[in-house]
Amino acid sequence: MKKAIIWIGLLLLAGIIWYLFVKPYDYLVRFEVNTSPGTVRQVIKLWDNLNEEVTIIDQESLSVLDLQLKFNDSTHIYRWKTERLTDSTSLVKVYASDPEHSLKNKIIVPFKDTDFEVRTRNTLLDYAALLNEHLSEIRVTLLGEEDIPAKFCAYTVLETKQSDKAKGMMRDHNYLGSQLTRHNLELDGPPMVEITYWNPEKDSIRFNFCYPVKKKGNLPELGDIKFKEITPGKALKAEFNGNYIFSDRAWYALADYAEAHGLEVTGKPIEIFYNNPNFGGEELKWKTEVFMPLVEEGE
Repeated sequence: MKKAIIWIGLLLLAGIIWYLFVKPYDYLVRFEVNTSPGTVRQVIKLWDNLNEEVTIIDQESLSVLDLQLKFNDSTHIYRWKTERLTDSTSLVKVYASDPEHSLKNKIIVPFKDTDFEVRTRNTLLDYAALLNEHLSEIRVTLLGEEDIPAKFCAYTVLETKQSDKAKGMMRDHNYLGSQLTRHNLELDGPPMVEITYWNPEKDSIRFNFCYPVKKKGNLPELGDIKFKEITPGKALKAEFNGNYIFSDRAWYALADYAEAHGLEVTGKPIEIFYNNPNFGGEELKWKTEVFMPLVEEGE
């Protein structure tokens, strides 16, 4: 009996020591969201850009990201871990700590609401409001497997951050159109983007901005405008509705779907844009078809 009591005491002591001195966070917040982990992460980065108090200090992986938040009297560290629950929902865990007052927080937190807890909850409510606002402005619909349409294209090559993709398209939109008109090349469908390189951790992309044209025998030499075939192939397809700046939200949804269903994808999506932003209109009615090519056997 004495041995059992001693062991129980040692276990309790070990638990207390771990809780007070080893446990890497002071407070844990969990919440579910109706979107993909990739969109959660991209909105965190948007939050960082909009809020001087928020700074991303590390991105360990696509699902783990560390933030530093500066307040008047303290600095908090939030470690975000996001995991996919279903095709349309994710679980977010935020491990919050205040390094300068960690021991005090751990002692008080089990017994009453601290200023640290209240501030953490209010801060995360600010993020949730931004995320919900963002989700109200976009829609991603997964449509299953479909062939990428074959097209012959005139294109320019751009290298940007993901968030600057639409700016690059706007920059070359008039240039491509005017050159094709000048050389009597007939359009053969809406504009397309073919991603040739994507680094999700650094948010960097390289892509071909394509105008499908009807192929003819003698093609003009147009300098930085090149010609190529976009070949058909199996892909996962989604429809994105919203501003083209955010169409990469569909990339994440398709990549997550592929992982969940044991499918291998190239990570080089193709987009087809059916609305001209210069004409305005309700952005939720703007339509983008997004294809995430599947890796074929033997590739």
